Amino acid sequence: MTATADQIRSVAFVSLGCPKNLVDSEKMLGVLAQDGLRLVSDHDGADAIVINTCGFLEASKDESLEVIREALERKHAGKTRRVVVAGCLVQRHRAKMLEWAPGIDAMIGVFDRDHVLDAVRGPAAREANAAPGAGGGAEPRYWISGNALQAAAERGLKTAGLTVNGKDGKGIGYWEDDSNRLRLTPRHWAYLRVSEGCNQRCAFCTIPSIRGKMRSKPVETIVSEARALLADGAFELNLIGQDTTSFGDDIGYGEGLSGMLRAVDRAVREHGAGWVRLMYAYPSNFTDEMIDTIASLETVVKYIDMPLQHMSDRMLKAMRRHTSRRQQAELLGKLRERIPGMAIRTTFITGFPGETAEDHAELLEFVRDFGFDAMGVFRYSPEEGTPAGTMDADPALHVPDAVKHERERELMLAQQEIAFENAAFQGEQRAQFDVLVDGPAAGGTAGRATAGVADGTTLHVGRCYHQAPQIDSLTYVVSRERLSPGELVRCTAVGSDGYDLVAQPTSDIERKVVLPVIRT
Repeated sequence: MTATADQIRSVAFVSLGCPKNLVDSEKMLGVLAQDGLRLVSDHDGADAIVINTCGFLEASKDESLEVIREALERKHAGKTRRVVVAGCLVQRHRAKMLEWAPGIDAMIGVFDRDHVLDAVRGPAAREANAAPGAGGGAEPRYWISGNALQAAAERGLKTAGLTVNGKDGKGIGYWEDDSNRLRLTPRHWAYLRVSEGCNQRCAFCTIPSIRGKMRSKPVETIVSEARALLADGAFELNLIGQDTTSFGDDIGYGEGLSGMLRAVDRAVREHGAGWVRLMYAYPSNFTDEMIDTIASLETVVKYIDMPLQHMSDRMLKAMRRHTSRRQQAELLGKLRERIPGMAIRTTFITGFPGETAEDHAELLEFVRDFGFDAMGVFRYSPEEGTPAGTMDADPALHVPDAVKHERERELMLAQQEIAFENAAFQGEQRAQFDVLVDGPAAGGTAGRATAGVADGTTLHVGRCYHQAPQIDSLTYVVSRERLSPGELVRCTAVGSDGYDLVAQPTSDIERKVVLPVIRT
């Protein structure tokens, strides 16, 4: 039986995929909560289940479909009334969704998250907003705009001059509002999206076909969102977008990334204190001014996430990365030389079509020589509709899965050796860091490298400036006092445990006992 709006009182939500998707989920949760719907974690006790999907890779598609089918099983068993599917998988594979998962009640594309309430409430909710083809009966309702231009027009926004051609500097900056979110991250850190979409069109990537051309937010909007997040308790703001380096190019904002960082830095300093972390910086067009800006701003942590993807010129050209080994190596050198303590995280793709043993050896050698602070490796996955997907269909270019696995293993073992040595060295040198406490560590001190630490202490987990949330290593803090999430504590490294640091509050180590002076 079809659920009506008055039957939907509680909603369970599943967010899959990247931090950009998480921000979309937080915004949709905010809309649902403001309407009075009760948000629950028990899927069996929810009237509706919303799944915000990822469709970036074949593996993420499979994961999303598995979660959708589990929700549909609950619906068929009478444990829930409606199943709503949103996000990238819907946007990318809208024509196939009902074939893959029959029984979905409503679908929302990436440009239409403001319709989540219509989708959850069901047929009785605001019929005037229904999309074509979402008519009546048992037919699923859907809101899936083809692109940002169409979405803007449907909302009555000015579209003349809307940037759809890339870095023309003439756009009016159509963007999705991320304010009034119900955050899924801990209170003391948050993601702050500065742009959406991408103009780079790398050969392997599906993002431009899903999320569209780059759309930068106006700086005043970013600052307003930053202030709201800080007021809500966030200490760390992680700036995200598909390509943060190109911020402002589409809307003619001449100050670009540097200007945006300065504006966010001012907002954080006016608030009192905080960390600003730059994620997803594209290596081409990264200027000396940007390096100097990061070096000079006190709230911008000396850390950058810059996916390089490869270091072989053959592969960079095949990937359509618009850069070269020499350019990337020079940029990395400048970052290390001109920003003291600079931590660099990157990712690489192994097994890209046409990658030879020589290409892999060149990348492996660079990884060993440069010594990244953090690194991830993705095995290439052929994606429908991408140039690389067509290349991979050529047997002469395809890299066998066994070879991909072996190359991934070699790269990650090389990085592991570097990371373990770095962590051990910091412990040996008793390096001092400000640590942002995330909370108590699960499982106490069992299995942790806590030799020499006194009894009666409490183990917490936190992060130094060179450790981004959810993707990097951790710092385990052994403290005499119980520490609170969001607390910034000056600590001294006393050891390491693989990738992770073990530290103590410096005040615990330096604590002195003052004896009374006996005067005669």
